[in-house]
Amino acid sequence: MKKAKSIGGYFELELPVGKEYHQHAIRLNTGRNAFEYILRVKQYKKVYLPYYTCDVMLEPIVKLNLEVQFYSIDMAFRPVFDFSILEEQDVFLYTNYYGICENIVFEVSKKCKNLIIDNAQAFYSKPLSGVDTFYSPRKFFGVSDGGYLYTDLQLNEELDIDISHERFSHHLKRIDISAEEAYSNFILNDKSLDNNPIRIMSFLTSRLLSSIDYEAASRKRKENFLILHKVLAERNSLKLDISNGEVPLVYPFMATKELRLKLLENKIYTATYWPNVSKWCDENSIEYQMMSNLIHLPIDQRYGKKEMKFILKLLK
Repeated sequence: MKKAKSIGGYFELELPVGKEYHQHAIRLNTGRNAFEYILRVKQYKKVYLPYYTCDVMLEPIVKLNLEVQFYSIDMAFRPVFDFSILEEQDVFLYTNYYGICENIVFEVSKKCKNLIIDNAQAFYSKPLSGVDTFYSPRKFFGVSDGGYLYTDLQLNEELDIDISHERFSHHLKRIDISAEEAYSNFILNDKSLDNNPIRIMSFLTSRLLSSIDYEAASRKRKENFLILHKVLAERNSLKLDISNGEVPLVYPFMATKELRLKLLENKIYTATYWPNVSKWCDENSIEYQMMSNLIHLPIDQRYGKKEMKFILKLLK
């Protein structure tokens, strides 16, 4: 879908011209709406969802008035679940946590017919043939919205095209002023994505995603992950492995809240996945422990050896 191109006049934002990584996916406005798209087109009645996930995943389930049941995972991120209980109109959603659970995705695909893979944290992971899979590029790159979807059916309705330009203030403000000054804008943008109808990805988001050097970003993320892992592996109670060539979102490190505060004092910002888990799970559960004690160290393409060494220095 293309818009009419103007010639002359003022300049727009100048960006390199390339191709999107997920060129053959359905382009939508958010990852959660890609999830809703699957639920609608496949007409599922019940969704099995991990406790260890973001509460926005409930948004389409509530909207469609579907039944939901939660399941647990173990410390290796494997589902603790009896797949024999799944019925014809049930669907099981598995999250590719931190982009480092490719083996588990494959294992689950062999056990489960009706499967959705949440690759919001695994942008570079290829979809398995015949398995509904969705992505959220804003977790990996400087865009404010957008989602990619692989599925074998299409909704029988015409979708509007999303408009994104009002959601980019935090990206621009972070460059122009500071990350701290832009944080409130980031929160407002996050909130603006709630309860939106399914739309086609905006021209702006698509254009930005066509300007990224995906190979360089992938290489940098893996290099940074390995720099941290070489030093932290023995101290980390999570056993991590990206030997399959996976491209991780962050480096998840099991530590203490005091350590998180120390990083924060030195302007190293680590996301918490996901505060809602404290309402869903018992304090002794693995999910609660992960939510409370996992520190998600930044390893993305903006950084290199210098920043990784600074993080390691603080962690000693």
